[in-house]
Amino acid sequence: MAKRYLKTLLTPSVQAAQRQYYGRHAAIDDAPERDLLTSEEQAFIEARDSFYMATVTEDGWPYLQHRGGLPGFLRVLSASQLVFADYKGNRQMLSTGNLAVNDRVSLFLMDYPNRERLKILGHAQIKDAREHPALVQQLAEPEAHAFVERLCFIDILSYDWNCPKYITPRFTAAEVEMMVAPLRQHIAELEGQLGKPEPAG
Repeated sequence: MAKRYLKTLLTPSVQAAQRQYYGRHAAIDDAPERDLLTSEEQAFIEARDSFYMATVTEDGWPYLQHRGGLPGFLRVLSASQLVFADYKGNRQMLSTGNLAVNDRVSLFLMDYPNRERLKILGHAQIKDAREHPALVQQLAEPEAHAFVERLCFIDILSYDWNCPKYITPRFTAAEVEMMVAPLRQHIAELEGQLGKPEPAG
């Protein structure tokens, strides 16, 4: 575990709950200012085709939103910064409005087939795509340029990997098709053999 993540979330109330249920609480004394992504986290992020992002309203309510795109749409700019192009949606502007008053975000990235999940804490900055056309060209897929309304830059504070316990493996249609392709081929070969006439004895 990256130490800054736990240091940030181990508030006095969390420590009190740990003492109540387990008789002691965890403590982190030597955490760095931030934890940088290693090559493992960067590769994991760049392979994802979706993630969940939590923000906080002005009244303190958490808000969770899904973001999706082609694998790699959440781009790793450096070991401490991510960015993604935000497309036209339902025009509620909930995450964007929340980030205008509180830039803290929490990202949740899932790999269901391999039962892995990565959590990221950071500070987000929204840029209006109309004011940064060059960045849109650089950071969004060409076919999506016309739909980009915002660019969201995330400065990473820390991250944490979760254990695979209770993660149910799930697969996309493309992943299922790739798994069954050899079976389809084998069935086709067997059917071909069954259709051939028996050699004369």
